[in-house]
Amino acid sequence: MTSSDWTESTLVRDGVRLSCRDWGGSGPDALLLHGLAGHSGEWDAVARLLRDAGHRVVALDQRGHGRSERHPADVSRAAYVADVVAVVEELGLVRPLLVGQSLGGHTALLTAAAHPRLPRALVLVEAGPGPGDPGLGELIGGWLRAWPVPFPSREAAVEYLGNGKRAVGEGWADGLEERDGGFRPRFEVDVMVRSLDENGRRAFWGEWAAVRRPALAVLGEGAQGGIIGGDEYAEMVRIQAGLHGMSVPGAGHDVHLERPEVLSGAILGFLDDSFDPCLGVHSSS
Repeated sequence: MTSSDWTESTLVRDGVRLSCRDWGGSGPDALLLHGLAGHSGEWDAVARLLRDAGHRVVALDQRGHGRSERHPADVSRAAYVADVVAVVEELGLVRPLLVGQSLGGHTALLTAAAHPRLPRALVLVEAGPGPGDPGLGELIGGWLRAWPVPFPSREAAVEYLGNGKRAVGEGWADGLEERDGGFRPRFEVDVMVRSLDENGRRAFWGEWAAVRRPALAVLGEGAQGGIIGGDEYAEMVRIQAGLHGMSVPGAGHDVHLERPEVLSGAILGFLDDSFDPCLGVHSSS
């Protein structure tokens, strides 16, 4: 994808610059939220498919990521949610579909809980409300600090970050910037770790129970697996009996990068009430 496919829209909230890829389109609105240490470009394939199917699509670089403010003082869950609300209001999005992967899905969930009239519906890609994990920040921080940066070439980054999955490596490498003799992340590890503080302290089952919009949970099922276990998914269904759910064979945590066509098709089917759980392995509705 090239920048000719989208335009950059920016806004400032409480002194924090937020950058979006605005794909245009004239149909129902959709706002796409990437995961921790990610970037809006991860959604390029999905964004194009949704736009071409008749949606107005925007993908946000969340605070601390991509082209948005790199050193925000506030990285609380509430700050991420407030950014979503600001983008919706500033760009004139009307009851957008909120689609989020990993921490972006968590942000979408919390936004739907705190602002029940804001979204049309919710798609959680490899994201859920719990459980809390006190070691989460240390685990993720250790992984990010172990990256052999600067990568000497983009191809080296693709190989390392993809870990055998070309599409995943390409998606992550697209989020790097070339400077000072190599390819480097567009985020600070300490900011990423602080962004996980609340997730390490508690689960968010109360917020999940407060969601009042239709929801679709999309899980990976690849050899490397996803992060949403069977017990967590079962509890999500118990609390929200109307939850639609599917797993994507052959995909891991980065479903949106590995199987964008399948994910887009599932989203479109979910929105027009023709959701087909046969695309995946399980469904609660």
